[in-house]
Amino acid sequence: MTSLLHLDASARRRSISREVGDAFAASWHDAHPDGTYVHRDLALDPVPHIGEAWTELCDYVLGNEITDIDRYKEAVRTPEQAAAWAVVEPLLAEVVAADVILIATPMYNYSIPSSLKAWLDQVTFPKMSLAPRRFVVATARGGAYTPGAPKAPFDYQEPYLRAFFAGHFAVDDTAFVNAELANSRIDPGLAHLRGKHEELHAAALRAARDLGKDY
Repeated sequence: MTSLLHLDASARRRSISREVGDAFAASWHDAHPDGTYVHRDLALDPVPHIGEAWTELCDYVLGNEITDIDRYKEAVRTPEQAAAWAVVEPLLAEVVAADVILIATPMYNYSIPSSLKAWLDQVTFPKMSLAPRRFVVATARGGAYTPGAPKAPFDYQEPYLRAFFAGHFAVDDTAFVNAELANSRIDPGLAHLRGKHEELHAAALRAARDLGKDY
C-alpha cells in the first residue's frame, strides 16, 4: 500500500498552489484508492520554529553518528529536549510513513514561506536519508521565472528546494509543477499577460493530474 503526505503552505485559503496540489492529490487518490493519505496545512496550523533544545538534539545525533531515524529519540536527555522532541516526532513520523511527499507552496519574496521553512527545519537532521521517497512540489509564482525570463535569476524557490532535498535528504527525484504569472490577475501592469497566465495555469493543472497517476 502506498501513502501520500500532502503539505499546504499558502497563506491564502483559495490559492493557485493549493489548487494545483489538490489536482495532484485527487489524481493520486484515483490511482491509489486504498492508499494512505495525510494532509497537513502549515499555514492554518503552523509548525513552531526550532529552538535551542532542538539544536541540542541535532548536535547529539551528529556527534554520536546516528543515522537511523528510529534512534533519534536517544538524543532526548532533558525536559526541554523532550518538549522539542514532542514537536518533531509526529512531523517526522508522517514523513517516514509516506512514499510520496507533496508540497504545495507559493513563491513569497523569491523563495518559500516561513511556514514551510519551519517545517523543513523541524524534520531535518544531519546525514539523514529519505530515499527512495519521492517529492512533488506544486508552486504558484506571481511572475515568470523560467530560464530566459528577466526574473529567472531571482528564483530562489525551486533551486533551493532541489538542493535541500538532494543535500539533506539524499533525494534527487523531485518533480516541480509551476503555475506562473499569477499576479496578472491583480496587477494592472501585468494585465496584458493574463491570457498567458491562464495557459500556464491550465498546463500546471494538467501536469499535476498526470503526475498523480504515475506516483
